[in-house]
Parts: sequence; structure tokens; C-alpha cells
Amino acid sequence: MAVSLTILVLLIALHLIAFVLAIGAERRRSEAKVVPDEYDDRTYCVYTSDASTVYGLAAFVLLLLSQATVNAVTRCFCCGKGLVSGYSSTCAVIFFILNWISFLGAEACLLAGSARNAYHTKYQGYFVKHDLYSCATLRKGVFAAGAALTLFSMFASILYYWAHSRADTGGWVKHRGEGLGLTTEHQHYQGHEFDKA
Repeated sequence: MAVSLTILVLLIALHLIAFVLAIGAERRRSEAKVVPDEYDDRTYCVYTSDASTVYGLAAFVLLLLSQATVNAVTRCFCCGKGLVSGYSSTCAVIFFILNWISFLGAEACLLAGSARNAYHTKYQGYFVKHDLYSCATLRKGVFAAGAALTLFSMFASILYYWAHSRADTGGWVKHRGEGLGLTTEHQHYQGHEFDKA
């Protein structure tokens, strides 16, 4: 299997868009402030925009699509034809493992961040006034960690796809060698018969 430029461009594009969305999610994290109720002596939390949740979920879906693409092309490493043993197949195994670890880590950060950021209740923490000093918000750096792991996943995916393509027999290496051997033997036999004549 030769390396396809289309597949490489698709993998890079999906990862980079997911990375940008994850950074956007980090920057647009919902913030909250404690506000006193105008009708009584209680307080409540008022949250800002929920755009971070949308960005995080979009990044989650794009990263999932890129992982599905690379595994469909390589047939999830173990379902395709056998690989030629050697340096390339060893690299393919290593990058396959790194790809899955970084993918699962990135997806966990993006999904957890989106879920936590989406938990907005106007009256969360509805206590007696002055007892509520802060509001529950998403911890800083969750989406940033997802973005970093997305980049790592991109490099691991590309290197895994490249190493797998180099190690994949594709069913033609062995047959090509056998075909050349038969052709050479046939030509040698014809030349020998010609000498006899």
C-alpha cells in the first residue's frame, strides 16, 4: 500500500481544525460570578456564554473522524494483510500504540471539558448571601491538554500511517519477485535451447 497524499492531507486537516477548536474552547471557557438576588438575601451564580462546549464537542467529533479514517485505511493494524517484518513494522506497532493513547487522552479531555462546561445552572449554589464566594467552573487547562494531545495524535497518526504503508506487503512484493524469477528462468531456458540449435 503506497502512502496516499489525499489521506495525509485529510488527517492533517481534521487534526488541525480539531486543535484550533480545542484552543478556542479553552479561551471561551464559561466563567461565573456571584450575584445577589434582588428579591431576598440569597445569592446565585451567573454564567457567561456556553460557546466552549460547542467548540469542544466539534473538536471531539473531528478527532473521532480522523481516527476512524486512519484505522479504516490501515484496517486497524490487525485486520489487514500481513506486514513485512523489520524496522517499518516495528515502528508501525509503536506509533499505533502512541496514536491510540494520545487519541483516547485527547478525547477524554475534550469530552470531560465539554460536559463540565455545559453544566450551567443559573441558581447553582443558591445559599444565604455572603456564604457563596465562588461558582463551580471548568478548571483551566482541560481543553488546552486536549489540544496538545490532539497535536500529538496527529503526528502519531501520520507516522503510523507512513510506517504501516512501508511495512504493508500489499500482496505484490512476493509475487513480483516470483514473477521475475520465472521470467528469468524461462528466458535462460530459451537461450539454452537456441544454443543447442
